[in-house]
Amino acid sequence: MLLKVHTFSRKVFSSLLHCPGLGVTCLGMGKSLIQQLPCRNFHVSCQRCTTMPSWVIDRYGKNDVLRFTNNMMFPLINFPNEVIIKVHAASLNPIDVNMRSGYGAAAIRMKRDPLHITSTGSEFPLTLGRDVSGVVMECGLDVKYFRPGDEVWAAVPPWKQGTLSEFVLASGNEISRKPRCLSHTQAASLPYAGLTAWSAIRLAGGLNQDNCSNKRVLIFGAAGGVGTFAIQLMKAWGAHVTAVCSQDASELVKRLGADDVIDYKSGSVEEQLKTLPLFDFILDNVGGSTEKWAPDFLKKWSGATYVSLITPFLVNMDRLGVADGMLRTGMTFSSKTFKHLCKGVHYRWAFFAPSGPYLDEIADLVDAGKIHPVIDQVFSFSDVPKAFQKMEEGHARGKTVINVTDK
Repeated sequence: MLLKVHTFSRKVFSSLLHCPGLGVTCLGMGKSLIQQLPCRNFHVSCQRCTTMPSWVIDRYGKNDVLRFTNNMMFPLINFPNEVIIKVHAASLNPIDVNMRSGYGAAAIRMKRDPLHITSTGSEFPLTLGRDVSGVVMECGLDVKYFRPGDEVWAAVPPWKQGTLSEFVLASGNEISRKPRCLSHTQAASLPYAGLTAWSAIRLAGGLNQDNCSNKRVLIFGAAGGVGTFAIQLMKAWGAHVTAVCSQDASELVKRLGADDVIDYKSGSVEEQLKTLPLFDFILDNVGGSTEKWAPDFLKKWSGATYVSLITPFLVNMDRLGVADGMLRTGMTFSSKTFKHLCKGVHYRWAFFAPSGPYLDEIADLVDAGKIHPVIDQVFSFSDVPKAFQKMEEGHARGKTVINVTDK
């Protein structure tokens, strides 16, 4: 039997040499075999343990399903474009709380295992957390733009093991060099929310730094992670921003650059908006009944766009199954798009999209002082359950950050 060696750490390769089940006589020749193998066939890193501390869940449920373990399997590079990152800081997003409860399990399971090779529940133990700021520890053979020791940030997609661990695995095209002006704690607050806002504004909304000047933008849910990022991005691109939030968040959104602030607790938002000129773009982080009347405040027949981040896609797949859920979602989106198009406005849904190149552009804006992290509270790694509880309470003013190795 020929043993083809790809990307193993020295520790893992050494354990293979002493495994009697391989059918290969390896004892007594470990050191010489490693020395004789061509260097291009494998990548060697420093010796390390095969387990690591992590917060995991073994089933879906409430906060009591969170479990700390020192025995989570250390991530291994399986593909040549992957990197292992030592996590210095992570942060929580609403999707982490929802995933803990099983939201989107059907769609995410399909993405992990499109051929249904593994059984239901094989994702456990599951590590949550999407944002990471840390240091590259090891690179796959095809990773050309990063090397061990680089400080990076990323948003790991939901179908992968998350960042509430000492180490996390990511693709080289998902990571970017961390903004130089930010600490790891600050940097960890931005990637997931930033990329979600970027997807909504630039990909779904078609706005960019060249066509955004003087456009009127309305943002619902302006005080959360996505909202605070979107305000800053729109202002950096020269737009006029109206933010909808509660009165106690008004000072925050004004400080971030919002031109007008509407307090949804002081009366009907719909009536308050009637006193303002119409808008070119609406970003809805709230959904619900807002979607029924908010598009009426767009300029008709001018290319104005309403983008919602609250979609039935994952709910439909969880409730109806993958095939029927996708069919129902497609019918819903098509009917809404056509209905709004007849009224002279565009209707879009937006989703988080992992992207290292987009993070590169965001990092440039951060280093230029145009976007700043907005952090509501920082928790230690031992207090992850408390951080989840904080997220569930809602009404956060920015992001909830977890210091994993940073003090």
